[in-house]
Amino acid sequence: MNIVVISCSLDLLSRSYVLARQAVDDLEKMGVDVRLYDLREYKLPLSDIDSARQTPAAETLEAAISEACAIIMAVPIYNFYANAAAKNLVELVGGAWNNKLVGFMCVAGGRSSYMAVMSLANSLMLDFRCLIVPRFVYATGDDFENDRTEEMSIGSDDVRARVTELAETTVRLAQAIESADIG
Repeated sequence: MNIVVISCSLDLLSRSYVLARQAVDDLEKMGVDVRLYDLREYKLPLSDIDSARQTPAAETLEAAISEACAIIMAVPIYNFYANAAAKNLVELVGGAWNNKLVGFMCVAGGRSSYMAVMSLANSLMLDFRCLIVPRFVYATGDDFENDRTEEMSIGSDDVRARVTELAETTVRLAQAIESADIG
């Protein structure tokens, strides 16, 4: 089983990266082959540029998503929507998302944006026939210790437990899809 976790924030002190790191740790404890991709480390052009898909960064991420049986996206929420980097990634690698299992972890400035990831989830379901993990993690700055510092960590036991639950659910669903041969 190969699961890819993608941290979609471009912020140097990213809360969603902290969630992504926790998911990777949880998946490794379960013995899953997992790889973390941090979009801060990839120079992705905007998808409207004709040659954007042929860049090394886009090709690397496209291959990783194509080969994965599941993807967990750690996404910051800006203005009631998943950040532009997450949407750009989906647009750049297009068909690599076909029939993938996708889970979400979101971090927003307040509690009111908890449904913001649904636009991205709907796009993945309708355009690429992705299966969406029905539980997702939603957190705010209040859920982190040492927020916006190098020592930042998940401070909420509830959020930590939900990250673990998302990792476990993703593994169970990926195993079910694999055994049913419907992916």
